[in-house]
Amino acid sequence: MIVRARSAITHIRKSALALLPLLLLWSGLTCANATAAGTDVNEQHVVLMSLDGFRHDYIEKHDASSLAAMAKNGVRAERLTPVYPANTFPNHLSIVTGLRPVNHGIVNNDFYDKRRPDGDGYAHYSMGKGRQDSTWIHALPFWNLVEFHGKKAATFFWPESDARINGALPTYHYAYSKYADYQQRVDQIVSWLSLPDAQRPRFVAGYFSLVDSVGHDAGPDAQETRDAVRQVDALIGQLQRRLAALPVAVNLIIVSDHGMTELNPDAVIGRDSLAINNSAFIAENNDAQMMLYAKPGTDAKTIAWQADVLKETSQGAYRVLSPSQREQRHFSQGPRTGDIILEAIPPARFTDADNTYTSLGGHGYPPQHPDMGGLFVATGPAFKQGATLPPVSNLEVYPAMAEILGLPLLSEIDGEVSVLREGLTAEQ
Repeated sequence: MIVRARSAITHIRKSALALLPLLLLWSGLTCANATAAGTDVNEQHVVLMSLDGFRHDYIEKHDASSLAAMAKNGVRAERLTPVYPANTFPNHLSIVTGLRPVNHGIVNNDFYDKRRPDGDGYAHYSMGKGRQDSTWIHALPFWNLVEFHGKKAATFFWPESDARINGALPTYHYAYSKYADYQQRVDQIVSWLSLPDAQRPRFVAGYFSLVDSVGHDAGPDAQETRDAVRQVDALIGQLQRRLAALPVAVNLIIVSDHGMTELNPDAVIGRDSLAINNSAFIAENNDAQMMLYAKPGTDAKTIAWQADVLKETSQGAYRVLSPSQREQRHFSQGPRTGDIILEAIPPARFTDADNTYTSLGGHGYPPQHPDMGGLFVATGPAFKQGATLPPVSNLEVYPAMAEILGLPLLSEIDGEVSVLREGLTAEQ
């Protein structure tokens, strides 16, 4: 369902760049009014933390005591349902835009765009490429929404938060570095929220990748994954305690982009083993999904023939998505989503000929898979205490945060506050 913006400019879809001069003027007036009115110590703040690859049941499975305590005293969903495909970049962008991948533009971790010619082929997106070219992203991320309303936002490594989307960056942000210490991230978030009112961000986003990395290497059931979960859990517990001690109203929302399922290292589908006509198609492998893009000059008859050949040779290891299956996944055919989609059936995955990495855990499968569900735990003055919710779509997070901060939407989104409504206090 589409939720329409509540401001006077709702008829403009995802065009904040065109409105930027007006929004900046409005922002200046808003800041001036706030200064004149004084500081409200009860004004809401939101910290959104992503624990990449943290499966919905890891709290019990791996004894994450801090998150368990947060859930007991706040709100927890049975699972946070990802968008398709259940991979890192499309889901992180969906969480902070309220849009499905086909609408915000980042349809997978890696993909081509047939509208962007590049030599004899098409331009290619890979994780984080928005930092060099933000036009890959067609959306108004939450930090833009906050800033365009005259407030400050801060991000510490949320995917694509260092891209100048709609011509703007968060007031405080870091360019991604895999070497950044996790304790440094916690310390920085607390420091930002300890600033005086005029400098303090109303919204802060943070990101931890450890659980996902270890889950891929060792699998979701491994002791190494348990150790990673408990390490991250301790940091989140520390963050929650330090935020609660601040003299401002802070809501801490913990999410993950997807879960993790166990893979069979022997159940690999080599790209070279697939009967793909390489003279007619470009193939992009995302482990659980492979997209085939018809090269210029490849006609519909050839595309249909190629799909039929791949169906006949699948031997139950993968499926070739039909148009109706694509619609069910909200992944209709377009310039970025491929003319043909192959979907590996777990515990199998696709591999390239030069890939020697053995993965014991994986994701990217349909969101309905029981292991793809992510985490949602929240605590703070905007949330009820001791509330357990049924599964929540990650598209609900964006509009819920906007309500908590009292920010009218500035563009259309695909999500609405539905299930999550039961976790918010009456004041929201």
